[in-house]
Amino acid sequence: MTSPCVKTCQIDGASGLCMGCGRTLNEIAGWGGLSEAERLAIMETLPARLASERES
Repeated sequence: MTSPCVKTCQIDGASGLCMGCGRTLNEIAGWGGLSEAERLAIMETLPARLASERES
């Protein structure tokens, strides 16, 4: 299963995003139930999410 996890699991309280991979808690919890296409679509958004958080 494709996963963006980098084993740095820490959720930012303000944004609700994992500071390691950029996913939300809901995305992390439901990851195994998503199709590969759904996982890849989310993964495409993660670099921008993380960049936005680092700029804040």
